[in-house]
Amino acid sequence: MRRLLSGLFVLLSILPSAAQQQPARRKLIVVSVDGLDWRYLRDRDEMHLSIPNLRRLLATSEVADGVIGVFPTITWPSHTSLITGVRPDQHGIQGNRRPKSEGGDYYWSASLIRVPTLLTCAADNHLTTATITWPVTVDAPITWNLPEYFHRRDGGSMDLGTIASKATPGLVDSISHMYPSFPQQWMDDRTRTLAVLYLLKEKQPDLILVHLVDLDSEEHDQGPFTQNANAILERTDQLLGDMLSTLPTNYDFALVSDHGFERIDHVANLSVLLASSGVKGSVRSLGGLAVTSDSAVADLLRHSSAEHKDQIGHEIPHEELIHYAPDLKDAVAAFEPAPHVMFGFGDSSAGPYVTPSQEKGNHGLWPTLPGYRSVFLLHGAGIDPHTISEIQMLSIRDRLASRLNLQCR
Repeated sequence: MRRLLSGLFVLLSILPSAAQQQPARRKLIVVSVDGLDWRYLRDRDEMHLSIPNLRRLLATSEVADGVIGVFPTITWPSHTSLITGVRPDQHGIQGNRRPKSEGGDYYWSASLIRVPTLLTCAADNHLTTATITWPVTVDAPITWNLPEYFHRRDGGSMDLGTIASKATPGLVDSISHMYPSFPQQWMDDRTRTLAVLYLLKEKQPDLILVHLVDLDSEEHDQGPFTQNANAILERTDQLLGDMLSTLPTNYDFALVSDHGFERIDHVANLSVLLASSGVKGSVRSLGGLAVTSDSAVADLLRHSSAEHKDQIGHEIPHEELIHYAPDLKDAVAAFEPAPHVMFGFGDSSAGPYVTPSQEKGNHGLWPTLPGYRSVFLLHGAGIDPHTISEIQMLSIRDRLASRLNLQCR
C-alpha cells in the first residue's frame, strides 16, 4: 500500500495541474472610433495621413478588408450589434432615438437591449468590465461605467456633469484626482482617453469598451476625407498612441468602428418625383433608402434608376433587403440614393431638394453600398499579422469573446 501511494504521489506531481493546463486569460480593450470608414486606413498613403500608431497596428495585427455593417448604419444600433452579434431588429436598438410613440428620447438604458451582450457575458463569467461613453450602457452591469448619457452636446463632446450622474459612484472623482485636467465641462476624446489611462493604470478591467466620437462629429460638419476630418483622425491617432503606450502586456487591443461615411451634396425630395409623375402611391424615405409597397411607384423608381435621374440609385435585390432588414420584407422595392445624396420627404412645392442640411457628410446608407465599410483590427500576443477578407459586423462579438475565452449565448 505504501508503495502504491508513493507511486500515485509521484504521478500526480509530474502531471500539470488544471490551472496549468488552462491558457492564461487575456484581457481586452475595444476602441470604437465613431465614423472611421475603412477607406481612411485602406487609402492612408494616397491621403497622406500622418497616423503612425494606426500604421503600426495595421502592420502587426489581424485586419479585416472592410466590415459590412447592419441596417440602419447609424451609431447606437451598430454599437449594440458589435457587442450582441445580432441585428437591430433582434436586439431592439433600432435608432439613436426611440420612436415618437415611445417618447422619442435616446435609447439610454441597457434594459432596452433584448438579448445578452458581451458585457453581460463577461459579468456572468465573473470578469470585471469598464465602458467609456459606449452607447446604451446606463444602468448596465458594468464594474466601472462612464455611460453615454448627456443633456447637452457640443459636437462629439458631452457634458460631463450629466455623464457623472449615471456613472459608477466616485469614478469621476478618482480620474480627476489622477488627471486634474479631466473634469472640464465637456467630455471629449482627450478626456475619454484620460479615463482609459486611469483604468489601465489603476483598475485593469478584463474588458474595456471605449467610444471615441470626435471624428464622426467633424465628418458630419465638414464631410469625410476632408482636411478637417483628416486632422481629427490624426489627433485620434495620437490618443490611440497614448493608450497603446500604457497598455499592460496581458491586454489585447481591438479597433472597430460603427459605420462608414459619405459626402452628402444634397437631400432629394421624393415628393417632387411623385407629384411630377402623376403616379398615385406612396414611398417611404429612410434617409439612405427609399422604400415602397406600391407596384406603380416601384415601376416609377425603377425607370428613374435606369435613366440615372431624380437622384434614384441602385435597386436593392429583395433577398438582400430581407437579409439585412427583415422588417421590410413586405416592400415591393427599395432603392439607394444616387452617390452623395440622401432621401428626404417634403412639400412638393418646395422644389426638388428638401431644405439643405447643414451637414456635409452622413451615414445611414445601405450596408453593402460599394466602398462604404467600417473597421475591424485585432492586435495581441499570438496574433500573426495578416489580412482577412471582408467580414460581417455580426461576427465581431464572437471574435472579441474568443480572446477572453468566453462562449456567449
